[in-house]
Amino acid sequence: MPVKIRLQRHGKKGKPYYWIVAADSRAKRDGKYLEKLGAYNPNTNPATIELDVDGAVTWLQNGAQPTDTAKAILSYKGAMLKNHLAGGVRKGALTEEQAEEKFKAWLEEKASKVQAKSDGLSKADADAKAKALEAEKAVNEARIAAAAPVVEEEVAEDVATEETAASNEEE
Repeated sequence: MPVKIRLQRHGKKGKPYYWIVAADSRAKRDGKYLEKLGAYNPNTNPATIELDVDGAVTWLQNGAQPTDTAKAILSYKGAMLKNHLAGGVRKGALTEEQAEEKFKAWLEEKASKVQAKSDGLSKADADAKAKALEAEKAVNEARIAAAAPVVEEEVAEDVATEETAASNEEE
């Protein structure tokens, strides 16, 4: 039975949420699956991915073929690297400890990159809010400045009208 690791769509219209599953390649996209390996939510920034890396590696070693998108997700979470390192251990190029050490180093590096990206996003959001606040203050100050001469003109017109009325009464 040909097995694929692929995404199974859930969620509502316009708000997709995917399960990462191992399924028979002949099954429908949202149909029967053999095992649920994780979940992928592209609606958040950065996208939220929960994955059972060991389960994915087991399926990869048993011959399951990931789809392009699933392969990108597995690669992002390190399942493809772990599968590659396990192949090296089987061939005798690495020991189990060396492979585990390389995988842990990769995970730490990846975590720091993801943290830097999320920090950059939060900083960009803060900068955008600060710019919007400054622009709003400038607009409000311009509006107040534009309203001030109008008020002064109205006062001047009222004074002129009163003077004219007073001069008319004198006559």
